[in-house]
Amino acid sequence: MRLCWPIFAAAVFLTAAPSMAEPSHGNPRPARDQNLQQSPPDARAAVAEDAANELKPQEPDTDLFALMSGTCPRLKVAGRDFACRSVAYAHSAGGRAYFTIALDDPADHSHIISFSGENAHRSQENLYELTVDRMLLNSKNRPKVDGLPVPVVELSAGTCTQLGNFAAGQVSSIACTATDKNGKKYELQFVSDGSPITLRRVRPSPPTIRQHI
Repeated sequence: MRLCWPIFAAAVFLTAAPSMAEPSHGNPRPARDQNLQQSPPDARAAVAEDAANELKPQEPDTDLFALMSGTCPRLKVAGRDFACRSVAYAHSAGGRAYFTIALDDPADHSHIISFSGENAHRSQENLYELTVDRMLLNSKNRPKVDGLPVPVVELSAGTCTQLGNFAAGQVSSIACTATDKNGKKYELQFVSDGSPITLRRVRPSPPTIRQHI
């Protein structure tokens, strides 16, 4: 279960947070999103801060979480086109990384996918590449453990490429492609709207030693 905690946390966070990635099919934004975009920067930052504070890792596994704002010109899941509501990145202390997308699916508010892998490298200052070895799929029908959804894990092969730098607070784009063991394909193209990312770094605390008398 420790392995999947970052995607659990992201799933809870993304479904609870306000929409931060607008639909990709040309539909007008809801009034709520328009008000958010038109509000002063401090107000928008406060909204993001409130949402980010909901992410309280319960296990010392996640060491980095980033929420990004922008659009998804392309998002395909097993041949179906979707818009995205939110896009995030999570990294575990064990080295596994996740690009997580909350889909704008009217039939399933809990429809979330993650491109995940353990083999990543930064070939340039602003170029990060992740080799995808599995897809994590969440929906409203998935069982929960301690209130957190348990995703389906599909062995897959693919890559994610991110342009930008978390240290600089900016990610300009993300492109992911993967095919699972059943031949289903997953594609993501994310483009930032230029807003700074919401970044959370977590320093795992030492384990508590319990003494039995």
